[in-house]
Amino acid sequence: MKSLLNKKQKKNLIRIIVAAAMTVALILIQHFLPVPKMVMNFLFLAPYFLVGYDVLKKAAVGIIHGQIFDENFLMTVATVGAIILGENAESVAVMLFYQVGELFQSVAVGKSRKNIAALMDIRPDTATMEKDGELETVDPDEVPVGSIIVVKPGEKIPLDGVIEEGTASLNTSALTGESMPREVAAGDEVISGCVNITGVLRIRTTKAFEESTVSKILELVENSSMKKARTEQFITRFARYYTPIVCLSALALAVLPPVILAIMGNDPMIKTWVIRALTFLVISCPCALVISIPLSFFGGIGGAGSKGILVKGSTYLEVLAQAGTIVFDKTGTLTRGVFEVTEISPSEGYSREELLSYAAHAEHYSNHPISRSIREVYGKEADGSVVSDVEEVGGHGVRAVVDGKQVLAGNRKLMDQKGIKYVTPDAPGTEIHVAVDGSYAGYLLVSDRVKDGAKDAITRLKAQGVTRTVMLTGDNAKTAEAAAKEIGVDEFKSGLLPEDKVNEVERLLEEKPAKTSLAFVGDGVNDAPVLSRADLGIAMGALGSDAAIEAADVVLMDDDPRKIALAMKIARKTLAIAKENIVFALTVKILFLVLGALGLVNMWWAIFADVGVMVLAVLNAMRTVFASPSDSGS
Repeated sequence: MKSLLNKKQKKNLIRIIVAAAMTVALILIQHFLPVPKMVMNFLFLAPYFLVGYDVLKKAAVGIIHGQIFDENFLMTVATVGAIILGENAESVAVMLFYQVGELFQSVAVGKSRKNIAALMDIRPDTATMEKDGELETVDPDEVPVGSIIVVKPGEKIPLDGVIEEGTASLNTSALTGESMPREVAAGDEVISGCVNITGVLRIRTTKAFEESTVSKILELVENSSMKKARTEQFITRFARYYTPIVCLSALALAVLPPVILAIMGNDPMIKTWVIRALTFLVISCPCALVISIPLSFFGGIGGAGSKGILVKGSTYLEVLAQAGTIVFDKTGTLTRGVFEVTEISPSEGYSREELLSYAAHAEHYSNHPISRSIREVYGKEADGSVVSDVEEVGGHGVRAVVDGKQVLAGNRKLMDQKGIKYVTPDAPGTEIHVAVDGSYAGYLLVSDRVKDGAKDAITRLKAQGVTRTVMLTGDNAKTAEAAAKEIGVDEFKSGLLPEDKVNEVERLLEEKPAKTSLAFVGDGVNDAPVLSRADLGIAMGALGSDAAIEAADVVLMDDDPRKIALAMKIARKTLAIAKENIVFALTVKILFLVLGALGLVNMWWAIFADVGVMVLAVLNAMRTVFASPSDSGS
């Protein structure tokens, strides 16, 4: 256990051991030596203050600031009262076991923080920038977009960019949770936070540091604790009302029975009822709930983070655990998003080269993967000087003037909108129809391969109890149907514009079973509105757009859809542990409060009811910290 303790925790452990040894020694002295009671009372104050001074200090600060009713106040009132009544050993024992519980909690939180700290380690301290032919070490914040940075073996990539020169293997485990290195070469996009294992890389930066992947991740992790789950919010509200209620109940227990007995002419037994009231206070301390429930969710977020799954707050773990309907975007989510032109079919009067040239020039300024695939198959750099008046037609395609001619390049909707008759391909794929000055020039067919893990992802989700999987895409029906069959989703909708996707999600939200949630998984800029509208938005973090990652509640850092099932397992395990702790703690508390009020349990039993329950609840919560479901999906 020592290896798990930091310096402060070791000091607390030593304090507990010393105070415990002193207490045992004093109990033996009290039993075997004729030491005056007043002297023993004074001697017991030494271990009491040694082990409980911080609790007393927090209680005093809370009273000064008007925050009276917390566990420190309860512990102070109960133990000070026990000392006044001569129950010295019991008062020290209460503080001792409370500190043991606090130590367990501290170790558990520390372990969870280490999981998150592993993510925090991705932040680079410096960047080596190439300036006027010389290398200069600067802060990553000072590197302008478009600069050349040099990353040597063993160094972290400080900013997102494109490799200008060099080949290397990258360790992406801090971002994705995967240990397999990624091979990169000139022309490849790389993201900040990866560690260069081999080779020297010259990278042209594409984003400022505050917009880079590593900054986005750190922001997500740092803000994750701000969004509490409903279960956590319940505990916070519960503690706010519970503590004053039990304090008043303890006061009533100390005052009312003696008054009633005195009125009836019986012995009021003031000391007996005061001891019962103090015992009642010790039992009532809500530490098990206040500590273990947030710890459960904190551990779940840390465990998910170590697997490359970033959860922006514990509330989203709760929603994820209840997911019954999962809706997917297609391109870049279930498919690779790596397109290749599989067919070029010119119309009569146009050659293959002419069709390809018009398409490549019209798509010259677009960064869409389909546009890039067309430019790649064109095989040479399109002449931007002959391209003007470029206009993106959302969800349809692009309109541009190429060498003085009006060129349209897009899907069937664009052709229908302009009243141009087109040919429908027989093979599945994304259709890019081209028209020149209103005349149909032919089509290009672009195909996107399904991700290796897409089908397995659907199988795993079904095993997790997801009852409905839906794929939404802007592609034509033929392409969507082929992909849906290969992947195994329950249903699909094709030919959708961004606003159509929102409408579909609205419909699915109305149709979902009660007490279940709907999650949408996407990666593109056009998915941001849908990600925000769904009960839970899941974004692909490695290739996904900034807008999608910003709008999402959960981010998969390696773009692997199989991680959704793993995230659900972690979420459900976390929620189950939190609920176990609530039921266990409340059941034991209520039972012992009744027994304490009836005088059937003494202060030692009260210690078990308070600290024992806390330790057991914290140990149960630590299951989310020290172990998380494997990637197997089984």
